Amino acid sequence: GGICKFCLKGEENLCGQFKGTGCHVNGGYAEYIIISEDYAHRIPDELKDLNFAAPLMCSGVIGYRSLKLTEMNDGKTLGLYGFGSAHHLVIQMANYKFPNSKKFVISRNPSERLLAKKLGADWVGDIEDRTPEKLDCAIDTTPAWKPALYALENLEKGGRLVINLIRKEETDKEFLLKLNYPEHLWLEKEIKTVANVTRKDGEEFLALAAKMQIKPKIQAFKLEEANRALVELKSGKSTGSKILSTETVN
Repeated sequence: GGICKFCLKGEENLCGQFKGTGCHVNGGYAEYIIISEDYAHRIPDELKDLNFAAPLMCSGVIGYRSLKLTEMNDGKTLGLYGFGSAHHLVIQMANYKFPNSKKFVISRNPSERLLAKKLGADWVGDIEDRTPEKLDCAIDTTPAWKPALYALENLEKGGRLVINLIRKEETDKEFLLKLNYPEHLWLEKEIKTVANVTRKDGEEFLALAAKMQIKPKIQAFKLEEANRALVELKSGKSTGSKILSTETVN
């Protein structure tokens, strides 16, 4: 562990010396990497298929942290804006942990909305649609600004929006000019962002994933097909998670 005030509080995700695998240090697109044992997690026996375990320590654990930061509890209404790799796992966690809560999924992608219904969403809609009920909690994983404003519009008084991504794109930044304080922010609405994860998140999430037998929807690519996988990710052509595998891919 580190020695800064964040590391000492168990918030190493906020450390100024944070090093991300595949971003600041080598790894991710490799068969083997070297890491500190403090940050190595044992994959539970219940998650034997490593292809299905692959998305868990990225979209799975960051999805877990975003759900935790909503301060969701059973009976509250949850809205998921975007339904990619993280949220197709978040809805499974929410169904398991909060069976009496309603889950609404908002996505511009018809195939994502279809997957959301299959995974138990109570309602699905497009980005500009009004949700059937106000949202106590909402999570936004989209790269655009428009969904965040619509999420705030649909948020219940005292509700919380968690934005789960590293950065927003500039393409629709002017949409922020539509921000209206009484409608979007007043009455104790909250906005929180997610920044990486902690070791504790990893431990908690893997235990939960094993207990509930979480089922990622995966599409496997050979290592040399990484660029094709990235292009498909960018264009939003698929649902669930994409993985790179050194095993034989059908």
